[in-house]
Amino acid sequence: MLMRKVPGFVPASPWGLRLPQKFLFLLFLSGLVTLCFGALFLLPHSSRLKRLFLAPRTQQPGLEVVAEIAGHAPAREQEPPPNPAPAAPAPGEDDPSSRASPRRRKGGLRRTRPTGPREEATAARGNSIPASRPGDEGVSFRFDFNAFRSRLRHPVLGMRADESQEPQSRVRAQREKVKEMMQFAWQSYKRYAMGKNELRPLTKDGYEGNMFGGLSGATVIDSLDTLYLMELKEEFQEAKAWVEESFHLNVSGEASLFEVNIRYIGGLLSAFYLTGEEVFRIKAIRLGEKLLPAFNTPTGIPKGVVSFKSGSWGWATAGSSSILAEFGSLHLEFLHLTELSGNQVFAEKVRNIRKVLRKIEKPFGLYPNFLSPVSGNWVQHHVSVGGLGDSFYEYLIKSWLMSGKTDMEAKNMYYEALEAIETYLLNVSPGGLTYIAEWRGGILDHKMGHLACFSGGMIALGAEDAKEEKRAHYRELAAQITKTCHESYARSDTKLGPEAFWFNSGREAIATQLSESYYILRPEVVESYMYLWRQTHNPIYREWGWEVVLALEKYCRTEAGFSGIQDVYSSTPSHDNKQQSFFLAETLKYLYLLFSEDDLLSLEDWVFNTEAHPLPVNHSDSSGRAWGRH
Repeated sequence: MLMRKVPGFVPASPWGLRLPQKFLFLLFLSGLVTLCFGALFLLPHSSRLKRLFLAPRTQQPGLEVVAEIAGHAPAREQEPPPNPAPAAPAPGEDDPSSRASPRRRKGGLRRTRPTGPREEATAARGNSIPASRPGDEGVSFRFDFNAFRSRLRHPVLGMRADESQEPQSRVRAQREKVKEMMQFAWQSYKRYAMGKNELRPLTKDGYEGNMFGGLSGATVIDSLDTLYLMELKEEFQEAKAWVEESFHLNVSGEASLFEVNIRYIGGLLSAFYLTGEEVFRIKAIRLGEKLLPAFNTPTGIPKGVVSFKSGSWGWATAGSSSILAEFGSLHLEFLHLTELSGNQVFAEKVRNIRKVLRKIEKPFGLYPNFLSPVSGNWVQHHVSVGGLGDSFYEYLIKSWLMSGKTDMEAKNMYYEALEAIETYLLNVSPGGLTYIAEWRGGILDHKMGHLACFSGGMIALGAEDAKEEKRAHYRELAAQITKTCHESYARSDTKLGPEAFWFNSGREAIATQLSESYYILRPEVVESYMYLWRQTHNPIYREWGWEVVLALEKYCRTEAGFSGIQDVYSSTPSHDNKQQSFFLAETLKYLYLLFSEDDLLSLEDWVFNTEAHPLPVNHSDSSGRAWGRH
C-alpha cells in the first residue's frame, strides 16, 4: 500500500493506519460525501433532484395561508386560501348581520418594482416570526370573520333608513360636505401622486419622504377605512386594487417604527376588520414581521428606527433614546397582529414594554419622554402630554377599552398617570382657560401643543370607568381642555389653530413666534369635538366643527388638493404644499363622524388608534389569542 512507503511509517493496525490517521481519513471522506450530496440541493433548479431524496409531506389544512404570511407563495398561487374570511359587503350594501333593521343612508415614497415569491421570501427570511409547530395555538392562522362580525353590537355603518326618509337637515348637508372634501382630496392625490406617500398640491406631484423605509402609498393605506365608512365605493375599490397590485414590502430603507405601525399596520388592520378581505390581513402580518428586529435591544424597548435592509435597529449608539409616545403606541396594533396571525410574538413584545414601565421608578408618578433602550433608565425628565408623550397615555385607556375592560394593568396605569398629570401639569390661566403645561425637571413651560389637544377627547373617553366620585370631574375637565383648544382656533385670523400656544405675558392660547404659528391639517382638536359630542350631544361641538370645515375650505383648499398653511394669524397665508396622509385618515374622518349618528363606528365596538384607524373591541367570551387577563 502507498501508505506503507512513507518513510518512518509503522503500521499500527491491519489497515496500516494509526488511530489519529484513521480519524483524519474518515473526516476527509465524510466531508467529500457531504459536499457532493449537498451540491444537489444548492445547484440552480434542483427541485427535481430534491424530490428524488425527500418524501412528499402531507399538506395540512390552511397552510397555504401560512405560507403566504411567512413570505412564501402557496403551491397553487391562483387559488384562494382555504376557508378565506368572507368579504364584508361593499360600502353601502346590505350587511347580512343587520338586514332585520331598516337602514338609513349616510350622507411618498417611490414606487418599487413588483416582487416575486422568491424575492419577498428572501426579504422576509431574516425578520420572520417563529414558525408555528403542530399543536401551537392558531397554527393555520385562520380568523373567523363571520363570528367576529356577529359579536359587534351595532352594524359597522350604523342603522340606516332609506335616504328618502331622512329629512334634508342641516347636519346631513354638513356631513355630505365633509364627504365631498374627502372625495376631492382623494381624487387629487390619485391624479397627481398615486402610489407616492403624499400629494404636493401646489406643484401637482407626489412626495416621498424618508420616514417609511421605502414603503409607498401612505395616503392609500391611510384612506382605506375613511373611504369605506363614507361609502365612496369606487374610490375604495381603487385603493384596494393598488394595495393588491402595487403595495410591495421588499424594501430596504430605514423606517420609523412608530409611523409605519400607526399608518400602515393600523390602516391595513382596520381595512381587514371592515371588509374581511384577506389581502389586508396578510400584508399587515408580513409588515409586522419586518418591524420585529426593532425590539432586539437589551431591555426589549424598541428603537425608533428599524432597517428593512439589515433587519437591525437603527440609531445604534449607546447614548440614544427611545421616545415614550413611539414605543408606547404599539399595543393596540400588535395585539391585533397576534389575534390575526396566531403568533404570540407580537403580543409578547408589547407586554414586555409594559413590564419595563411598571418596574422603573417614575418621578412623581410622571412618565418622562425619553428612555434608554440599553439601560432601561430615563434619559431626561421632560414630561409632555403633547408631542413625544401624547399617544402613550391614549393607548393605555384604549387598551383597557379594547380588551373588553379586562386589561386591569392598562386601566390602573392610565388613572395613576392622569392623577400625576393633574397634580403637576394642569393649570388654569388668569383668563380662566384650563391647559396642560410641559414639565422639565420640576419647571413648567406654560404652553400647550396642538398635539396635546387630543387629551380632551381622551379624558372624556375614560371618564365613565373612573372612580364614581371622579367621573363628573373628568367630564368637566375634558370639556374645559377642549374649550381651551377651541380658543386657540378662535383667536387666529384663519380660525385654525397654531402648532403650539402659550399662556404668559398676558397672552393666552396664542403662538408667540412664527415657528409655532403654522397649521398642517392636524386632527387633534376635531378629534376631541367628536368624542365630546358623542358623550354630551352638546350642539356647541358641531358648531365648532363646522367652523373648522369652513376654515379648511377657505384657507387650505387649493386647485389640486388641501395644503397646510404657514401662519394662522395671516388672512392671506402661504401654503406649505403638502396634503398630509393623516388629513384623510383622521381630520376628515373625525369631522364626518361628528356629523353622523353615534352608531356609525360605535364606540361600543371600536377604538381608534392614534391615526384614527378603527380597531375592534374584544367582545369574545374567551380571552382569545391576544387578550389575557391582567
